[in-house]
Amino acid sequence: MTKKRRSSSWYGKADKDGFIHRSWMKNQGFPDHAFDGRPVIGICNTWSELTPCNAGLRGLAEAVKRGVWEAGGFPVEFPVMSLGETQMKPTAMLFRNLLSMDVEESIRAYGIDGVVLLGGCDKTTPGQLMGAASVDLPTIVVSSGPMLNGKWRGKDIGSGTDVWKFSEAVRAGEMTLQDFMAAESSMSRTVGVCMTMGTASTMSSLVEAMGMSLPTNGALPAVDARRAALAHLTGRRIVEMVDEDLKPSDILTKKAFENAIRANAAVGGSTNAVVHLLAIAGRVGIDLALADFEKGSDIPLLVNCMPSGKFLMEDFAYAGGMPVVLKELAGQGHLDKAKTVLGNDISDYAEGAECFNPEVIHSFNTPVKTRAGLRVLRGNLAPNGAIIKPSAATAHLLEHEGIAHVFENIEDMKANIDREDLAVTKDTILVLKGCGPKGYPGMPEVGNMPIPARLVKEGVRDMVRISDARMSGTAFGTVILHVSPEAQAGGPLAFVRTGDRIKISVSEGILELVLPADELERRRAFWEPDPLPYERGYAKLYIDNVQQAHQGADLNFLVGKDTRAVTRESH
Repeated sequence: MTKKRRSSSWYGKADKDGFIHRSWMKNQGFPDHAFDGRPVIGICNTWSELTPCNAGLRGLAEAVKRGVWEAGGFPVEFPVMSLGETQMKPTAMLFRNLLSMDVEESIRAYGIDGVVLLGGCDKTTPGQLMGAASVDLPTIVVSSGPMLNGKWRGKDIGSGTDVWKFSEAVRAGEMTLQDFMAAESSMSRTVGVCMTMGTASTMSSLVEAMGMSLPTNGALPAVDARRAALAHLTGRRIVEMVDEDLKPSDILTKKAFENAIRANAAVGGSTNAVVHLLAIAGRVGIDLALADFEKGSDIPLLVNCMPSGKFLMEDFAYAGGMPVVLKELAGQGHLDKAKTVLGNDISDYAEGAECFNPEVIHSFNTPVKTRAGLRVLRGNLAPNGAIIKPSAATAHLLEHEGIAHVFENIEDMKANIDREDLAVTKDTILVLKGCGPKGYPGMPEVGNMPIPARLVKEGVRDMVRISDARMSGTAFGTVILHVSPEAQAGGPLAFVRTGDRIKISVSEGILELVLPADELERRRAFWEPDPLPYERGYAKLYIDNVQQAHQGADLNFLVGKDTRAVTRESH
């Protein structure tokens, strides 16, 4: 007996309500047989001209539709909020949870049986997954894919990573402003996400490692015809998933998240994966914590891509992409058995995978770097944890003790970082406050503070930097991030003063303010949070309800899912 489809409550009724639902849809030219009980597939599209990473999603949507029609489904495309990482102020992260609400409520309110998520830009992938997981209809992801490699003066240049390098070179007098501006048009040559292993490519790779997309989703370039073919096949597969009732809750198990954590280490993935995986896990009821990320710390870096290596995503795709990485993980016993959107085990994604360029994808026996996983630091400065990405850091700074120079907020840092009389040395530890989930608001990517101009001119290119902020997945340096609790919430970071000593030990997982406990408590007693100029709208809702970084920075009332049927009609 065929299971009654969810969409039949909209399009299967021979009454006034059914008339309304069908009739208005027919004004787009859909024939009667589109409403004959076939599965209705929603294509959740984050296309926008203000989100350049996702500018190719219109074409991918058409490819998905072809696949859905071919498999006997009825595809319907709908838009949701699009988060342009490079375009939004104060930060796209402020709106990730709002996108998740848009996705969740759109899926729930419309008469669809399954959904294809079209995203790519940093916050669109996790935001869409969070929303879809909360409704728990059959779901599959197609990412927009990375841009082709940047090309400038005969060499490859990478999104973000080379921006930071070029910018510092200009500040040091090693690169002219004219050359800097000339590189601008050479970096972003096609639609697609950053072609470095930034957050966008990290998340598309981890979606593949968790089995929420078809194989090869992680790395195929946006303009490669094979990505359109992947979208077509995805359209076919989602129809089958509806018939099988294969939902995110069947796929996003604890093992799937553990696979993602190990894969993140192997590809040199973004630190932002931490807050996104924690938030997604919270939606499906999986107990994921910072301690779980420590389990991936012994995984070596296998993918030689910027910012941890030298190649780019186009090279990664042509070398074999994520299937090769998954094969290496499986071969070393680091890939748990977990179901995928294909209904099989994730190890099947690696079957027959072959590496075509060992310089780009290394083996476990000859890694790019050993023990590349993200490290969690704790201590009196971060009671609930902070993170660092050792593969993108300077080795000798991973064990360090120095004097703090404190910036109370982002305006303080920008106003003073280039002062010639700034009292800092290469051993100083830069501290930035007020950039956490509540404090900015939205936890922006400013944790990789610029090196003070005076030191840049002396040749310094890295220093220890500590904040409650995030940093771009394309960035690099010895940067300690996501300090929790944040300063605005009264975390110990709020009490640090210029001149204090701070000790970090990545090998021991320590982040300590070298200060007597009674002095820390004395400072706490006199502390007051900075007033925030947000008294209305979504920003107010966000500040009042956002969780801390170690919990994924979701809104507290969105954690979990709601799969109840909508029974009331609108007319």
